[in-house]
Amino acid sequence: MSRTAAWAVDGARFVLQRLVLRPLVRGVVSVDIEGTERVRDLEPPFVVVANHSSHLDAPLVLGALPPRLSHHLAVAAAADYFFDARWRARLTGLVFNAFPVDRSGTRGSYRGLAAQLLDEGVPLLLFPEGTRSRDGSMAPFKVGAAALAVTRGVPVVPVGLVGAYDAMPRGRSWPLPGRPPVRVVIGDPLHPRDGENARALTQRVALAVERLVRGEDEADGEGEGGPGVVSVLETERPRDGRPADAQPDGGGTPDGSAPPPDGDRDRSGPDAQAS
Repeated sequence: MSRTAAWAVDGARFVLQRLVLRPLVRGVVSVDIEGTERVRDLEPPFVVVANHSSHLDAPLVLGALPPRLSHHLAVAAAADYFFDARWRARLTGLVFNAFPVDRSGTRGSYRGLAAQLLDEGVPLLLFPEGTRSRDGSMAPFKVGAAALAVTRGVPVVPVGLVGAYDAMPRGRSWPLPGRPPVRVVIGDPLHPRDGENARALTQRVALAVERLVRGEDEADGEGEGGPGVVSVLETERPRDGRPADAQPDGGGTPDGSAPPPDGDRDRSGPDAQAS
């Protein structure tokens, strides 16, 4: 892409995100944002991680982050839906700056794409649960997002989304009427520690997100979490025999999450976000 074309795409994305998508979301739900001061000094690249309960999640995160952080934020998108047709791939890429995620488990040509984007200074938005919640509760996190942070030495920004499931539960194509309330809580960036592996960082990130969702002030990823939330799902051992913690993409799909079971393929809405 030429420099002129890149500028045109950036300008179009800014207009679509800030002047179309953001007002649209705020027209159908009542949004309360907390914690933007915690990322005031943050510089890309970084990985944003949030709980995943609704098709509203990616637009909510994009609208909550300061424009200088969200404008180039790349959202992981399901390749089997959002990139299966040229028009849909272009639209998803334009609005969400999306990159494809292979949910089949083979990863194929998309392998390493998330790591490549981080290497180029592009921040990412990932949902480590792997698919939207069926009942609004958080599921255990996969290790891939943390593996990217560990291998690339970038911080993870935990985000808690509250009320998104109630506003637009699974199975709905539009939020409930009456502008139901949702809250987006941005936590302090968590930096990988010396010698910390992806599994340990995943537990810290999952606990931080859980505490943000529960409205607790201490979202530093220390201590004990609720039942099952900080349990890291086991991932299949890669064919090369290395443990998942050693994989740049953390095993599973390139978004850092293992693919959902065959009976749980989410094929609609802006789950471009890593489901």
